[in-house]
Amino acid sequence: MGSGFCLCYRKPVIQGASQVVTDRPIAVAGAGAIGCFVGGMLAVADRRVALLVRPRVRTEIERFGLRLTDFDGSEKKLDAGRVALSEDPAIFHSAGIVLVTVKSADTSDVADQIAQHAPRDAVIVSLQNGVGNVGVLQERLGGRRVLAGMVPFNVVAKGEGRFHRSTSGDITVGEDADNTAAALSVPGLTMRASRDIAGVQWGKLIINLNNALSALSDMPLAAQLANRDWRKLFADQMAEGLATLKAAGIAPASATPIPPNWMPTLLRLPDMIFNVILGRTMKIDPEARSSMWQDLKQGRKTEIDYLQGAVIALAENNKVDVPLMRRIAALVKDAETAGKGPPGLSPQQIRGVA
Repeated sequence: MGSGFCLCYRKPVIQGASQVVTDRPIAVAGAGAIGCFVGGMLAVADRRVALLVRPRVRTEIERFGLRLTDFDGSEKKLDAGRVALSEDPAIFHSAGIVLVTVKSADTSDVADQIAQHAPRDAVIVSLQNGVGNVGVLQERLGGRRVLAGMVPFNVVAKGEGRFHRSTSGDITVGEDADNTAAALSVPGLTMRASRDIAGVQWGKLIINLNNALSALSDMPLAAQLANRDWRKLFADQMAEGLATLKAAGIAPASATPIPPNWMPTLLRLPDMIFNVILGRTMKIDPEARSSMWQDLKQGRKTEIDYLQGAVIALAENNKVDVPLMRRIAALVKDAETAGKGPPGLSPQQIRGVA
């Protein structure tokens, strides 16, 4: 669920957080790569953590424990007993906060599980890709407090209980009276509050348009972004997205000092200049891959409908032409149907000129 590419910088943790998170467990609804990393980092900081997991993940953690590695070379290990593991959503029964980390297509189902099992006063925080998940959660959870969040980094499941964060950045959570973002911040996993979380989500979605290019290229993110032809392709797709948001009256917010509207120009710069700017604003592991690449690799349905699909729908409503984005979405759908993993296309093949 993390992004393929994000230029991020760190801000200090807000003080004065609510105590609800320290008094009751933090539950992670759908602990895949992002959920296990976030939940694990909270557990390292001695927070009480409960993970709703699939049988395969539960078996893996029970056998190997949790091993959390980072792009900076740091490593943290947890015995399996440091977190509660279950395949039963009844594990939400005493949660003070529920972090939702499932794929967007699974939001309705997990919302129903939360409604049935979590306390009514539990705070629900969506740490998912896309911009529509909070609305789905609010509709299914009628009256419960739901906060939007944005995870700028990506996490790769390496097997044997190892979850590796391969890009940098701090999580953003919608501002609330209880200061939930600060309550969830721990060393190595900063969460900061935003008054414009909708703008932040749209800004992240525009950046996440690169997830599809990463998946179609079958290249590590660092190698892809080091290639100007790939960056120009990303820039052209981003320009379509920004034009769509402008027509719809949506102002995307940036988690960096670089305004979103400057990003296409930045991406089109010569390699030497771009690499200097990237190196000053972001850390990225040489083997980092996007979540959409991981989905194609493992034969899973991608979130293309919730990324490119969301912009395409908005473009249709506002009579904006987005031909490149439509082609990219179609190519990802083709790769899903073929079931052969990332197709390894070139920028020219994606543009349809080769």
